[in-house]
Amino acid sequence: MLVQHGFDHVPLNLRGAVLAIGNFDGVHRGHQALLTKALDEAKAAKTRSGVIMFEPHPRDYFQPDHPQFRLTALTEKIRLIRKLGLDVAVVLPFNAPLANLSSEHFIERILVAGLGVRHVVVGYDFFFGKDRKGTPESLARAGEEMGFGVTLIAPVAEAGEVFSSSAIRLMLAQGDVRQAAHALGHWWRVHGKVVGGAKRGTGLGFPTANIPLAKGTSLGHGIYAVRIYLPDGSHHQGAAYLGTRPTFDDGKPVLEVFLFDFDEDLYGRDIDVEFIDFIRTDRRFDGIEALKEQMARDCDKSRAILAAVEADNPMAKYPLGT
Repeated sequence: MLVQHGFDHVPLNLRGAVLAIGNFDGVHRGHQALLTKALDEAKAAKTRSGVIMFEPHPRDYFQPDHPQFRLTALTEKIRLIRKLGLDVAVVLPFNAPLANLSSEHFIERILVAGLGVRHVVVGYDFFFGKDRKGTPESLARAGEEMGFGVTLIAPVAEAGEVFSSSAIRLMLAQGDVRQAAHALGHWWRVHGKVVGGAKRGTGLGFPTANIPLAKGTSLGHGIYAVRIYLPDGSHHQGAAYLGTRPTFDDGKPVLEVFLFDFDEDLYGRDIDVEFIDFIRTDRRFDGIEALKEQMARDCDKSRAILAAVEADNPMAKYPLGT
């Protein structure tokens, strides 16, 4: 996949593409409907397919002191979109000039003059331009006038519940990573660099890799069954803890990951942690021995959960689930 930052100096071979437009936080099943439609339109027109995304998220630009819970960082969004088979990702820097661009100028300067779009695909709730005055309907009218096609995608729902990034954030805040995965159509994961810790896990017989979470991340505290992906392409099973360590200091929340049957030093390495299921809530224990016994039970339960998932593969029915 080609990643194009900005809309100036766009290579000629990127012009005339079919592009889905949105923030695509999570690349959930609703987003996938847009992306699949862009793929289908591009195949029919025998041209490239891709996306237009904004970085940072507009809400982070307008409210920098209150970062929202981002489900997927830019690199993860690109990884997932690449897996779907799209050809290009156009990343527009969301800055003051873009925030102050009218909806009419967004269409004229970016979509038409800059990217030369052939067709765009947007969701029912896509609003754009200064003060969000641009609507899916006004975009469709502009397409008729300026010679590009527009497809509007209706809400994608299951059992009456519309798939949305905000709903998935709420699921994760409650620790329901299994239901979040169902809405996402893939397991939710975080990426981070392993940092040094207090070495308490090592002293307890469960050496952990500590990973700072991005600002705004709101995941329910507790123990999780996880899979860990290393830079060398290998992946491992494990158990993860997110909480304040009430048995010790009740301090700042930290994500600690214990890899099963693994004894290498991960300090300073970037890893991905994929959350499969919730095991239990965080709580204080009356002594170290009681905590160690519970940690052993947690690991046994995580192994059982992960073995069942490997056998059943509940994500196999989704394009991004494998």
